[in-house]
Amino acid sequence: MAKENSFDIVSKTDYAELTNALNQTEKEISQRFDFKGSKAAAVLQGKDLQLTAEDDTRLRNMNDILQSKLLKRGISLKALDYQTAEAASGGTLRQLVKIQQGIPTDKAKEVVRFIKDEKFKVQASIQGETVRVSGKDRDTLQEVMAKLKAHDFGIDMTFDNYRSN
Repeated sequence: MAKENSFDIVSKTDYAELTNALNQTEKEISQRFDFKGSKAAAVLQGKDLQLTAEDDTRLRNMNDILQSKLLKRGISLKALDYQTAEAASGGTLRQLVKIQQGIPTDKAKEVVRFIKDEKFKVQASIQGETVRVSGKDRDTLQEVMAKLKAHDFGIDMTFDNYRSN
């Protein structure tokens, strides 16, 4: 009987690394000259980030610092969904940044459609917030991974649970 091989396409953000990046961002903001005496802050609220600064320039600078710290910690910037900045109390600006956990259904359908359009001899199925790809040939699964890495779906994707049954 032939073996069935499979892997999962997932999107996970490591909140421990995210917290470390936020702490590094806060430390750098407190030490930088252009942020002296400002009310700039980057905090984790539930599963989302909240950036607060006095003006648009400081908000942008703080965002640049945060992004560099996230990249150093191995967190993809595709996992961040920036909302529009809004006025907050005390003459500050507040911007909510949603953190992606799991693959949204529309993107999962797009991934499955892409795999089917490439005519690989594999089966792709949506299982909650993951996409499972299974097939008989390991080399074909490796080709699917390579094609998926080369194509930009606009989301953070990693491959997990590589199995041989």
